[in-house]
Amino acid sequence: MLYLLWSLPAIIVIGLIATGRADVLRAALAGALAALAIALLAAPRHFQGAEAATAILRGGWIGWVVVPYILGGVLFWQIASRPGEGADAAEAAPGGARARRRLLFAACFLVGPFAESATGFGVGIIGTMALVRRLNVRKRHLLAFSLLSQTLILWGAMGSGVIVGAAFAGADPTRLALHSSIIVVALHIAWLPLFWRLAAAAGVTAGWREHAGEAAWIAAGLAAAIGATAWLGPEIALLAAYGPLIVLRFLADQRPGRRRLVEGLWRMLPFAVLIGGLVLSRTLPFLRHMLAEAGRMAPFADAPAWSPLLHAGTWLVVGGLATALLRGDGPTLPGEMRAAWRTGRLAVLSIILFSMMAEVLSLSGIAAALAQGLFLALGQWAVVMTPLVAGTFGAITNSGNAANGLLMASQVTLAATAGLNLAAAVALQHMSGLSMSMFSPVRMAIVCSLAGATGREREAYRMMLPFAAAALLVLFGAALLIALRLI
Repeated sequence: MLYLLWSLPAIIVIGLIATGRADVLRAALAGALAALAIALLAAPRHFQGAEAATAILRGGWIGWVVVPYILGGVLFWQIASRPGEGADAAEAAPGGARARRRLLFAACFLVGPFAESATGFGVGIIGTMALVRRLNVRKRHLLAFSLLSQTLILWGAMGSGVIVGAAFAGADPTRLALHSSIIVVALHIAWLPLFWRLAAAAGVTAGWREHAGEAAWIAAGLAAAIGATAWLGPEIALLAAYGPLIVLRFLADQRPGRRRLVEGLWRMLPFAVLIGGLVLSRTLPFLRHMLAEAGRMAPFADAPAWSPLLHAGTWLVVGGLATALLRGDGPTLPGEMRAAWRTGRLAVLSIILFSMMAEVLSLSGIAAALAQGLFLALGQWAVVMTPLVAGTFGAITNSGNAANGLLMASQVTLAATAGLNLAAAVALQHMSGLSMSMFSPVRMAIVCSLAGATGREREAYRMMLPFAAAALLVLFGAALLIALRLI
């Protein structure tokens, strides 16, 4: 009975969202309040007012650290991606089967993930859909291709999910991202043949040479992203890796004339300056040290510190403001800021509430007690439940943060108790919630709304079912390898 009581916060969150009685924000608030009440009444360790205040403040701090990524990313993307005067000519429908296929691949696996890494919240869908529309494919195929922009969600929203997940696990964000990237590679091996099949069904066909080229581009992109993660950290890794790749792909596919090349480079300039500045701030030791120490705040042990001048979110905000002013769009800034807040506020407030809930469950000992109960019942095989449980939370809440907030501390305790590979178990938990959020009702609603196909969410689900099934097979395979202590 006590285990059921301790599980109530998770049950409340998933129940409210699954039944449609509350959105993610209200469900997060209800779950946080339930966690606090249960912890004060029936925590397995000492947990009173002082401990509760510490947990709430610590959770709020962890949530706050990622807020600039979210709002800054949305603001910068809105301003920097606004089409320029020469955009119309570049947006003509491509002629020829080869050009159509190359545009489709770049939209799904390069441009979309790049946009998602800068902003998160499904914004990559917008970039991919804008390009795929030019191919005049059927609506159901447009929905599916647009959702493939989410395949590199590990680095979405400037890696903010990794930073939050690592904070919950007491791990280093870079190490968590690197371990999780192994699962990302496996997912792409499973997803790429499904993309080929989907493209053929949509009438955008290609031969084996083009397939081999696409596999090589994905391999190069993943290698660059993983290398950049090890070198620069998860915040700017995908921007730094995929920015140059997109330029190379543009030059290879379009072979633009001088005028179009200048126009394209001018449109890419804000991204190039931002990425270059971020790379320098992390690779020049004296500059990194100076920026990291200026105004640094670290009020809680084992929680992310905040260095305002080094924080990539600050750079995004400044970059967006500077771009608007240099383009003469200063009068539009108030409207852009309001639009950024409207886009990001749900994610911002939800992350803060889920972070508070996670800290309450962790500091009260409830998360550890639940993990020990699972281990007593299932032994080392309890880890095999991770893809199902965390994946369900990810799919329903449209985020890996809820799954990590509710389950990460338990996963850490479970792995330690069962003698499993801790890094692998944490990466499995993180990627289970994150990868299945790609198939959430929220994302389906977003893509249908943007495509002018409101009410056709079931059709979108049918198109994406093979991708979801492949993801679950990969995740369960990883879970079995962890349980068998093969990794």
